[in-house]
Amino acid sequence: MSSPTTHPGGAAGFRGVFALGGAALPVYSFLARLPAALCPTGTLVLINAREGIGRAGAVAAALWLGQALGGPVIGRLADRRGHRPVLLAACTANALVLPALVAAVLAGLGLPVLVALAAAAGLTVPQIGPLSRTRWAGLARGNPRLTGSALSFDTTLDEVGFVVGPALAGILAAAVHPASALLLAAALILLAGTLFAVHPTAPGPAAGPATPARTRLWSPGLVLLLTMALLQGAAWGAANTGVNALAAALGSPGTAGVVWAAMAVTSSAAGFVTVARPGRGDLTTRLRWTVVAQALLTLPLLAVTGPAGAALAVAGIGLAVAPHLIALFGLVERVAPAQRLGEAMTVLGSGLITGQALAAALAGPLAAVHDHRAAFAVACTAMTASAALALTRANRARPPLGLEARPGSAT
Repeated sequence: MSSPTTHPGGAAGFRGVFALGGAALPVYSFLARLPAALCPTGTLVLINAREGIGRAGAVAAALWLGQALGGPVIGRLADRRGHRPVLLAACTANALVLPALVAAVLAGLGLPVLVALAAAAGLTVPQIGPLSRTRWAGLARGNPRLTGSALSFDTTLDEVGFVVGPALAGILAAAVHPASALLLAAALILLAGTLFAVHPTAPGPAAGPATPARTRLWSPGLVLLLTMALLQGAAWGAANTGVNALAAALGSPGTAGVVWAAMAVTSSAAGFVTVARPGRGDLTTRLRWTVVAQALLTLPLLAVTGPAGAALAVAGIGLAVAPHLIALFGLVERVAPAQRLGEAMTVLGSGLITGQALAAALAGPLAAVHDHRAAFAVACTAMTASAALALTRANRARPPLGLEARPGSAT
């Protein structure tokens, strides 16, 4: 890609975002990242139908772990080699591994084989979401409002995907075959992922006074943002576990997915509002108030006794989720070195995944011994800790923390 064009007077909002990369780029980006939402649910559904929930949980965990470990590696390679060759290789590998996992399940192969294939599927996830945010940040560089709108739009696409993906996986499993979601994911990642990879906006290797390998990635600010991403993921993982425990206790486990989708719906709506009306507030200030709002909105979970109350509670939480993630990823664009921005974005994405996995591992046994409120308490604790960090550390008066803009970034 040629050097990003600056847009000092360009419009923000949807018009400005679509003017940056054209109408096709968001379509390719959305379809290519949909497999990330299809695969976990599709894996659980397929293996649970064939082998039982015990094996399904172990295989799904391997997929998530592989994605968390592989994400920063793919991000770093994309920074060093350019998006196009790295994404093409990852999309091809992922599209081959997913059908292999389906074939292994249908053939009744042993758990070690399934875990290994699931881990390989996670390791080769092309990281479309984080790299898409990197691409938008480069295209909009020079216009802070447009950068904010572009990152807001892209983060909202993730939220929409996590509404559509699990629902689509469930529908396909019921109407077609339990393996259909994983096969659809493989087709999407091969077709849409390839189109995203070869789109003219794909950046080449990072250029600058220092190569990505020699540019220092970590700063106190990035460590702080990663910690907040881990806590955000932990809140999701524990709350989702609590919703599932409640649904199972009431004898209607199928309602858990519908209840959890309420959060993604309200979060997506809040994200689109943020794109349409980006505002002029400082990102650090937005980070503080969105995480505090989310911590307060998480507390009603402790009083939930049924699916209707759970749906209302998680819908309320969703109002603050997308704005919080938008501020979080927006600050990554400011504190990370430009030469390693893709790696920084994938590191944060891996933090979200790791937090979910760790919290689910803790909240599940607690919910089994006590009840769903124990899992919800873990979610409340994680968000309270995140709010405390935001209030005490994410402060513009403390530039050593690294939340000030780096030279050449949007301010």
